[in-house]
Amino acid sequence: MNRAARLVTVLAVAAALLSTAGCNKLRARDELNKGIKSYKNANYEQAINHFQEAVRLDENLKVAKLYLATAYAQQYVPGVDSKENMDNAKLAIAEYNNVLSNDPQNINSIKGIGYLYMNMKRWEDARTFYKKAIDLDPNDPELYYSVGFIDWSQSYKDAAEVKAAANMRVEDELKGKADQKYCDQIKAKDGAAVEEGMKMLQTAIDKREDYDSAMAYLNLLYRRKANDMTCEDAQARAEYIKTANDWINKAMDARKKKAEAASKKNVGGIVLDATPTPASK
Repeated sequence: MNRAARLVTVLAVAAALLSTAGCNKLRARDELNKGIKSYKNANYEQAINHFQEAVRLDENLKVAKLYLATAYAQQYVPGVDSKENMDNAKLAIAEYNNVLSNDPQNINSIKGIGYLYMNMKRWEDARTFYKKAIDLDPNDPELYYSVGFIDWSQSYKDAAEVKAAANMRVEDELKGKADQKYCDQIKAKDGAAVEEGMKMLQTAIDKREDYDSAMAYLNLLYRRKANDMTCEDAQARAEYIKTANDWINKAMDARKKKAEAASKKNVGGIVLDATPTPASK
């Protein structure tokens, strides 16, 4: 075969490969669209099959990988420890990590992993990923709220365990010298987490003034301090309880205002007040 003929052959092969690659990308897009349709109809298993095929056909189609991870996450039911359920969470995390391997700052993947770990009660892992998300998007109040919720959840669990070992309920107050050793145990475990949670929830409220859920959990963290970390300091306990009461009252006021605003905007399907209200969780 002469030189010209070889060149023609090489060009023909290259053209065929390009044509195949282009065809695969079109097929991948078609699978992606089918998957999105199934996803929106809550047919998650069918959606997963389409997204898997889309990724197989075009491994660079990041949106398909994100949808695949999210479809797995939708199959996960918090609080159910069956193997099948936990496998869905693990598959979702693996797919989110697959996205992060090529796009380390993909915030949707970072938040997705944080959310799954939080619902799996893997508090340290959840906290790590939500803090990564905060670094990328420091203006999102829900990220701060999530860390505050994690801090409260961890401190509540630990307090319950310490008190149960002493034949107490988690709601019982630790008071006086007799309970000091339990106060010390809880403070050593979760004193830093409670302080962090308070700061995170306060930041969430600063960024969303009517964030009633953040106010409610800030109230709960102050009660953890009052019940579990004061012991012989009655004055501090009283101050924490007062602050907790202030926050729960603010939370109830915020919820009332939201309810009133919603009723004014739409009564019987008729819009009465088109004034926009801040988004709420």
